[in-house]
Amino acid sequence: MEENKHSQKLVDLLFLAAKQGASDLHLSIGKKPIIRIDGKLIIINKEEIITPELMADYIAAILTDEQEEMLLHNKEIDFAFSLEDKIRFRSNIYFQRGYLAAAFRLIPMHIRTIEELNLPPILHSFTNYNQGLILVVGPAGHGKTTTLAAMIDEINHKRMDHIITIEDPIEYTFVADRALISQREVGGDTLNFNNGLRASLRQDPDVIMIGEMRDPESIAIALTAAETGHLVFSTLHTNSAVQTIDRIIDSFPATQQSQIRSQLSAVLVGIVSERLVPRIQGGRIPACELLIMNTAARSLIRENKTYQIDLVVETGLKEGMMTLNRALSDLVRRREISMETAELYSLNPEELRSLLI
Repeated sequence: MEENKHSQKLVDLLFLAAKQGASDLHLSIGKKPIIRIDGKLIIINKEEIITPELMADYIAAILTDEQEEMLLHNKEIDFAFSLEDKIRFRSNIYFQRGYLAAAFRLIPMHIRTIEELNLPPILHSFTNYNQGLILVVGPAGHGKTTTLAAMIDEINHKRMDHIITIEDPIEYTFVADRALISQREVGGDTLNFNNGLRASLRQDPDVIMIGEMRDPESIAIALTAAETGHLVFSTLHTNSAVQTIDRIIDSFPATQQSQIRSQLSAVLVGIVSERLVPRIQGGRIPACELLIMNTAARSLIRENKTYQIDLVVETGLKEGMMTLNRALSDLVRRREISMETAELYSLNPEELRSLLI
């Protein structure tokens, strides 16, 4: 970051966002800086309104010449950076109505454990597999990357594996412990996700983490990697286990769907569908739907009866499975969240209410 008064002001704003416990900082022309805390946008009233000139100075202070060219050419740019090795940010600079705007997502330098994140303990079992596909899904901003990082770092601390990550951009930076870790950023270290994925299969990996499965090609390579003896982790922007399976299959032409069903049923280990829900006492806590693959679930995928998988999840409590409504009802009973909040996040509020009678 270029050293001048504008870069220092931007640094001050970023540190302020971190100090306030924000997840995001937004900068937009004609507005004061805005932070997001526990899912809610809050204006930083003591700051000045951002002018086009001030925004241009902020952006010039943070981007390299090459990044500025990419921004002007593509009209947006994704990148990540660290401040004084204390805070890391995933950033997106973009144009809106002809003016620059910026969004900064805070990424903790410390990778929290499954326990620290209040995630279901069954997630520890996912780190014991040597082969298969594990997916963390949910809306944007609901902790998918953080959950992936917790599982990857657990493997890092307990196994001598070669872990390759392919990300756009790199978010959490891992400190190698027992594992050898190769983190590759799209644009800087590899041309695109698909090139990086294909190349990773020739780099002797044990574990591959894909920031996001974006298209049929990346999904196909991920399935092949899981099929050929690798443990693959990735994310999708879907709302449930069933929707995730359908999205994967439906992204392929009808002529290929039977083959994809067969592959997916064979390699899928589990799906974590996650929501970060506002707590009564402040902050947010995860509510997770958990599908852990068993013989019944594999048969339903192969036979194109995914609509019945919800029943497998409902009856699989002893195997560690969990419906979203059961997770929400447990949080209500523990007085972590209110009933009103639980209903807002439930996909079936009527069923939720019946669980709490």
